[in-house]
Amino acid sequence: MTEVGSRFPVPGSRPLRVSVVDFLNARPLTWGLLHEPPAGVEVSRDVPSACAAKLAAGEADVGLIPSIEYQRIPGLRVVPGLGIAASSEVRSVLLVSDVSRERIGSVALDPASRTSAALTRILLSRVYGLNPEYRDGEADARLIIGDPALKTRLNGRVVLDLAAEWRAFSGHPFVFAFWAVREESASPEVEALLRESYAKGRASFGAMVREEAAASGLSEAVVEDYLRHALHFELDAGDLEGLRLFYRLAAEDGLVAAARPLAFTAAP
Repeated sequence: MTEVGSRFPVPGSRPLRVSVVDFLNARPLTWGLLHEPPAGVEVSRDVPSACAAKLAAGEADVGLIPSIEYQRIPGLRVVPGLGIAASSEVRSVLLVSDVSRERIGSVALDPASRTSAALTRILLSRVYGLNPEYRDGEADARLIIGDPALKTRLNGRVVLDLAAEWRAFSGHPFVFAFWAVREESASPEVEALLRESYAKGRASFGAMVREEAAASGLSEAVVEDYLRHALHFELDAGDLEGLRLFYRLAAEDGLVAAARPLAFTAAP
């Protein structure tokens, strides 16, 4: 058994604290951590915004954070090549409207989301020339993310799949989240831990589908198709190019202070 702090260097002798997104779309990356957490690692299941908040506050050493939050939290390193991305239609990040697209005057954002909220603002402004009021509660349109989006009833409503909208607008895939590590905890061992978790998820894909279907109430066919075809988890140069464009537009629109370049734990 590995002693706490010997394999995963963190200040003092406490465990390495890892915050994971507790959504179906993250499960291939987090499977190994959730099912076979090694000694010296403490895992918490959180919504995306809480992952970012914990990392920013120093309450987590590693987090699967919304991609926009890298621009808002100083002192992070990105694990290269791993994340949650969609090449086109993603099905789990939707803007659902009760009125026609051009009549959207108000939008209710999901408090669990940060990246999808920024993407909504960018697309409505730049693609459709809309500047709606963003509010809590009732609105013409609602941003719905994660597992609830996969289950929501869409009949008779106007639906914008934000990853598909981004692809049509930019020509790039969209990166929703990735692993980020606080500088003082970045190490080859931590990077290897995260890659091993993903490898275990790939090796246990059938078991993952069955478990997630039972937990979510979705059919196994829906879960498998979603994880195999709506998402990809290995990021390449095209994904990073799209991410850099997203950061530039977010900075231009005042959603982040500046578009800081990605700093990796190792060469990407």
